[in-house]
Parts: sequence; C-alpha cells; structure tokens
Amino acid sequence: MKLFAFPFTRRALCVTAAATVLLAQAGGAMAATPKDTLVVAWAIDDIITMDPGESFEISAGEILGNTYDRLLRYDVNDPSRLVPDLASSWAVSADGKTYTFALKPGLKFASGNPVTADDVAFSYQRAVLLDKSPAFILTQFGLTRENVRDKVKATGPLSLTFETDKSYAPTFVYNCLTANVASIIDKKLVLSHEVNGDMGYAWLKTHYAGSGPLKLREWRANEIVALERNDNYHGDKSRMARVIYRHVKEAATQRLLLEKGDVDIARNLSPEDLAALAGNKAIKTTSTPKGTVYYISMNQKNPNLAKPEVREALKWLVDYAAIGDTLIKNIGMVHQNFMPVGLLGASKDNPYKLDVARAKALLAKAGVPNGFKLTIDMRTVQPVQGITEAFQQTAKRAGIDIEILPGDGKQTLTKYRARTHDLYIGQWGADYWDPHTNATFVQNPDNSDDAKAKPLAWRNAWATPELTKKADAAVLERDAGKRKALYEDMQAEFRKSSPFIMLYQQLEVAAMRANVNGLKLGPTSDTTYMFKVTK
Repeated sequence: MKLFAFPFTRRALCVTAAATVLLAQAGGAMAATPKDTLVVAWAIDDIITMDPGESFEISAGEILGNTYDRLLRYDVNDPSRLVPDLASSWAVSADGKTYTFALKPGLKFASGNPVTADDVAFSYQRAVLLDKSPAFILTQFGLTRENVRDKVKATGPLSLTFETDKSYAPTFVYNCLTANVASIIDKKLVLSHEVNGDMGYAWLKTHYAGSGPLKLREWRANEIVALERNDNYHGDKSRMARVIYRHVKEAATQRLLLEKGDVDIARNLSPEDLAALAGNKAIKTTSTPKGTVYYISMNQKNPNLAKPEVREALKWLVDYAAIGDTLIKNIGMVHQNFMPVGLLGASKDNPYKLDVARAKALLAKAGVPNGFKLTIDMRTVQPVQGITEAFQQTAKRAGIDIEILPGDGKQTLTKYRARTHDLYIGQWGADYWDPHTNATFVQNPDNSDDAKAKPLAWRNAWATPELTKKADAAVLERDAGKRKALYEDMQAEFRKSSPFIMLYQQLEVAAMRANVNGLKLGPTSDTTYMFKVTK
C-alpha cells in the first residue's frame, strides 16, 4: 500500500491555486495539521454537484449542511424539536394549507448581499423549476412549474407564504423545509451567472451562493472539498478558518493518516481499524445511530427478479448474522426494515436469516431450480464491498451466479437512477427527520420510464399502488398513534413482498486526534456540523 501524505501550510491554503497543488501532490509526512485547519479523511466519490437544487448524495449533504442555511433546522440533540435558522417565526393557517414565515433582520450571504424573503421564494421556486432528483420533497405539496411562483412568494422584504395543496401534518411540512433542497441561495449572485435561462444551474454545480457558517472554496471531484469560514454568518462563527475533506477510500489508509497526524478525523474506518486504534491514547472516537439504511435492491425489469419467489429467495441468501458480527461490528446493526430506528413507526422485526435450503425451494417454485446469472453494481468502499462479496458467495450456494460490477459512487448512482441495473447495493439517508422521508421505498405513483417522480421504488421498477395509497394517507394523518400504525403496516408488507433486501442501519463512527473537540455526528447526512469543531 502506498501512503500519500499531503503537506499543508496556512499560507498555501489561503490561495485556491496553491491549495490545489499542495493537495494533489505527494510529499513527506507531517507531525500535525495546521492549527486553524481541520482535515477530514472521507470517501467523497459520490458527490455529483454542489447545487442544493440538484444534490442528493450523502457526502454532498454534509457539505451543504455546513455551507447553506434554511428557514428552520432541527435540534441535533433532539430531532423532534425544530429550531430557527433564518426564520424568526413561523405559523400555519387554520385550514392547515398556508404557512407564513418571518426572517431575521440584517442577514447577509457570504457575498455580502442581503438575505431577503425574495431569496427564499426564489430558492424554492428554482428547485421546483429545475425539477431534479430532490425536487419531490417540495413538489409533494402540490407545487408545480406552473403554480410555484403563486404558491411560494414573498409578501414583504422579510416575510413570505408557502401554500400546500392539502392539510398535511404541520411537523411534516416543517421537517421537509430543513432538507438540503430547501437551502436558501443568493438570487442576485446566482442569476448573475445565468446562461440561456438556466437559473445559474451550470455555474452552481461547482460554485457557492449561500449564507452558512462555512463557504465552499473549491471542489475537485474524487480529490478534495475545501471550505473556509464565512465571516458574514449570522450566528457563532466557525472556530476553524477552513475545513478540508480529503478523498480517501481505503479505511486502512485513513487510519494510517490519522495515526501519523496527517488528518484530524477519519470517517470510514472498518471494525478492524477501530479495534486497532482502541489502545491509542492519541486517538478518540465518537458515534451516533444514523438515519441511514443499507440495502440491496432488485430491478423488476429483470424477468427473474420480477418473480416474488425469487425476491424472497434472495432475502434468505444473506448471512445477516455473520455480517453483523464482522463487517459491520460497531458501525451498524442488522435491520430489515426501510424505516430506521429513531423515526416514528420504525419496526425492529428482523425475520430473515441465511437459509439456503429454503431459498432453493423458492427458486424451484419460481421455475428456476438451477439458478441464473445476475450483475450487481457496487461502490468500492467498505463495508459495502465486503458485504457484496459475501452475498456473492452465499447466493452461489443456491445456484445464483452474481457478477460484481465495481465503480465509484457517481458511476453506480447514475446507472441506478437510470434503472439499468440488475442488483444494486447502496444506502439511503433520511433527508429530514420525519418517517415520510423513507416512503421513497414504497411510493411509486407512476412506474413509467418518463415518470416525473423517481423514488427508490421507481428506480427498481416496482409498481406499488396500494402501498402508495397507504403512504399518502400516513402523511396526512395528524394523530401520531394512527400514523405510527400505518408505517408499521407498510413495513410488514414491505418485508414480505418488496424487491429490497434491507441489510443494516448505520452506526456512524468517527475517529479523531485527541486535540479535536466538539465533533458530534448528526442523525442525518446534513447535520454533522464541522463548523462547531475546535482543535
């Protein structure tokens, strides 16, 4: 294994060009990172864009959570509690369809432009008009390209209204507005880079137009993300002058960099690496249950996978116990439901285990007693790679020959979103702290290739008319007990019939140098706040 150590100096990191050169070249190991710079080793190859209107990936979610504000956030220590961000107050009308917000006065974007209600309205309108992957978080409230300018609008310099088509549970609406797609962007700055009416879309892929505590300095795909303090931020300023994310895929390399002092935090360590660090007094760890679930999905366009007996057989061909005891030890817990523990209505039922004989009987019933061949698209990071290889071996025992197609996060996601896969192994992280965020596993109102909404059920060509109705009903139910029961019922049906093999819920662990303080891993991808970390 070749270890690359990237030298950092304060002076160099103040200049983008110099930072790029230093971060891209190999050099000698350092004793420590600069005092005013936090360096994080993390696999960030899933990042596709830095535009909040399009970004829908785990790593990018954290970047946006540190660089963009929303009207509201939720309390990381108590996700059921909403707290103000840019909003000073909010309310809902008696009929439950009109939400009003007032902004704090005197706010500024990183550019120096004032934050106004028109910027908020534009941000929501733009996301709906672009109609990229995360837009459904807003369009599910009846917003369309045709009506969004009327439904979301500024009513004064610091006030706006947000109208929904139905009387939803208010907490659901508010929670959706904490998502990355509801980030507030600098209208004046973005439109100054507009080309052919694209609302700054091409420019914002790699640039920044926010008001958060950190601002994006540079993103080099599969290399680095460089953030720096936003001195115009309205709240407590970042204690670090800059935060550098280094793309390091191998867990063992992350551990070595951490031990040598070349990075301050390592984010993708394996159970073996964590065990090796346990006796190192220079290293400490922190962890939190994450609203992120890992799964293998089966494309229903494959005629064999469309057979219910085959779907069930594959669920009996995973050695969940061995995976739990080894590959995800201390970094995850076996979980066979689409709702992560911690959200309303989450189930802890785990009925499946490795049972090759049972799987063979189901395959025979499906008319494929001798098995068949499949491919699986896999991001080459651990523990995903180890789980995929283990599944390949156990499936082979029932006659199913699985070819692994490795790739980086961007490659596998792009293919998955085009639903041209057989099998796909991946993860889904809650976009906001409400159970409806994971209804994407069961909702699919239109299964056609040109459907407007493309949730996870759609990506696997799984038509779900009855489950879609139940999910639609659950999001309108204001009684928490009744709503909880609806989600429990959906999960029971999902476990039985879905084309998803749910594997585990993430327990995210980060290891850090002993001088790093204040790191708290959030339950969602956008709530790990690096701007609160000190050294």
